[in-house]
Amino acid sequence: MRRALVGLAVMLFGIVSGLFFTAPARAEGAEEARVALIGVPGLMWRDVSAADTPNLWRLAGQSAVGSLSVRAVGTTTCPYDGWLTVSAGVRSAVGSRCGLSPEPETTGARPALREFGWFASVAGVPTAGTVGQITRSGGCTFAVGAGAALALSDETGAVSFYEPSVDRVSDWNRCDVLAVDVDTLVRPYLDGEKLTRTAEKLSADDRRAAVRAADAQVGAVLNGLRPETTVLLAGLSDHGLVPHLRVAMMRTPETSGLAPGSVAGTRLLGAASTHRDDMVILPDLTTSLFLAAGRPASDVPATAIGQGWNPGEPIALADAAERLRTADVAGQTIRDMGGVFFTCLAVLQVLFYASAFFLLRRRKGLAGVRVAAVALASIPAATYLANLTPWAYAGAPTVTLAAAIVLIALALASLALGAPRLRSRSPENILLPLGVVSGVTAAVLLGDLLTGTTLQLNSVMGYTGVVGARYYGLGNIPFALLATAVLLVATAAADSLVRRGRRRTAVALVASLGVFAMVLDGWPGVGSDFGGVIAFVPGIAVATLIVAGRRVSILKLAAFCVAGGVVVMAIAYLDYRRPPASQTHLGRFVGQVIDGTFLPVITRKLEAMLHTLLSPNLMPVVLAAFGFLVFALFRPGAATAGVLPVAFERAPMLKAGLLGALVSGVVGMLVNDSGAAVLSMALALAVPLVLSAGIRALQLDPGQPLGPDSSHDSDQDPGHESVDDEGGPADQDPAAAARRAR
Repeated sequence: MRRALVGLAVMLFGIVSGLFFTAPARAEGAEEARVALIGVPGLMWRDVSAADTPNLWRLAGQSAVGSLSVRAVGTTTCPYDGWLTVSAGVRSAVGSRCGLSPEPETTGARPALREFGWFASVAGVPTAGTVGQITRSGGCTFAVGAGAALALSDETGAVSFYEPSVDRVSDWNRCDVLAVDVDTLVRPYLDGEKLTRTAEKLSADDRRAAVRAADAQVGAVLNGLRPETTVLLAGLSDHGLVPHLRVAMMRTPETSGLAPGSVAGTRLLGAASTHRDDMVILPDLTTSLFLAAGRPASDVPATAIGQGWNPGEPIALADAAERLRTADVAGQTIRDMGGVFFTCLAVLQVLFYASAFFLLRRRKGLAGVRVAAVALASIPAATYLANLTPWAYAGAPTVTLAAAIVLIALALASLALGAPRLRSRSPENILLPLGVVSGVTAAVLLGDLLTGTTLQLNSVMGYTGVVGARYYGLGNIPFALLATAVLLVATAAADSLVRRGRRRTAVALVASLGVFAMVLDGWPGVGSDFGGVIAFVPGIAVATLIVAGRRVSILKLAAFCVAGGVVVMAIAYLDYRRPPASQTHLGRFVGQVIDGTFLPVITRKLEAMLHTLLSPNLMPVVLAAFGFLVFALFRPGAATAGVLPVAFERAPMLKAGLLGALVSGVVGMLVNDSGAAVLSMALALAVPLVLSAGIRALQLDPGQPLGPDSSHDSDQDPGHESVDDEGGPADQDPAAAARRAR
């Protein structure tokens, strides 16, 4: 009996000991997750080296490293914008007061930002104070510097502890969430309190001195942190009015003690927000702070649009630094070259249509016009294929990229025009160059979607992280090119099938190829294109109906547009049903529709679309191509010597592809924020290719009459004027030449 009582007492003592000692031990373990955010506004990878920044270089050797796109709302992001974006979890900006964050007014040990009111009144950002919600599940926040206080403050403007500068801190580990504002590098770029156009540029030596001072402050922070602290370092703003990619580092407790250059030390840093293994965005810092502080993903507020930073594969530190420096060079090159490229493209397009008008109506220089048409249509595909070359590593990247685009475009045009079947006089022959160019364009873009869109990134007809409008998926201009190319190549193949009496197969081909491309365009994580699906569906439907021999009415066209909206919302809803960490912007838009916060998104896209209607680079292409096309269809003899009518006569299904592409282009212009860019690029690809097919048809049938509006020249019999394969008149009769001259 006594032994039983002793055993029971021992068992009770064990239970009580477990309750009083084991549980607190687990709680203490849960609180061991610590995170420090070190913000160094203006820091770029070309600033970081073993010689000039030993502390940053050592940290990079222990971290996952990547490029940080700091795009907030405007073209450039000032430190105030950057810290406010971290606080809100969404891209935010403060408007005219774009400089450093305001110094907080301290009330006891809990400072509040009352100088300009609270976040919502200062910046119109209702989600500001999101990071401060970390304290709701326990712990405290420690801010060093005004920007850090802005980032960590809760909705009342308070943090647990605050110090105004790094040199005032004696204990870096008083809280489990720390933020430090190292603004030493960006201060010399301020004009008063703002980043403005009048700010003086620093010399290379002055910038190096500012970087070294910032590195010393970062070293002081790192030396004072516990080894188990996760460190997030971000160059979270621009230092001037020219945007750049900035530094991003993430050191975890597992790698904090490693020496630079160790095998497991440096990794690439990516995030689901960019679908890149070496690039992250500014709003990711909000989510990353929650996760690194040991909070579950369910604690991350739903309003935060960023994703957690993810370390990737190991890489040598020197290789990683070179790769990330080159990424900024590539982005800068594309940003600087974009305007010049589209201006040159617009000039070439306008000159082409003007020259074609004067030459075709006289049936002179047909071969030259045809070569120019195919070469112009080859340029879009060449801009993507150029990214298969290492142009960004060249000493003169702009010149190298331009040369690569020109050479690839000429090679593609030569391939299209020099195919062996061109000697054939079969009806399919006139569509061969069109099929080659549009087929290559479609294959390049579809292949790029299936392989992570590496060709669209840093392409003059794609997007770049420096600009920050899109990081993955199908951009608006690539969508216009993909829809046009798919519809043209599908209807070109359908024309051959219809001629062989296989119309049902032709209809199935156009519909299936169009739907396949449309699904890739809109699927989350692949194309992730919202407006593109809305525009693609009516284009596919129109082309399919015409191939099937059915009429298309305005009512049907409107129904197809509605169907496109239904399809994309269904895709977006499926994305919305996934976990928040796995959602793309499609799913988040559904969430905005549900909670009623979607109107600002619609308004912003509408304003951007209307702004493109005044673009000097885009609208000339639209006006010239549309004017040429309309005139060529309504007065074929006067405008193009009947080139387009003879093309549609020889290849009837070609009209289905052209009309389908135009429908997608027009609808895409109305529903995408790129507006006129969508329609202009659809026309830039479709019209020259269709025109080249008509010229080839005319070359194969030199007796084709000019058209009904050529009857004013009663003494000329166009049926007796022949055109050789080079496009020149074969009839050298002097009398006929004199009549033509009159």
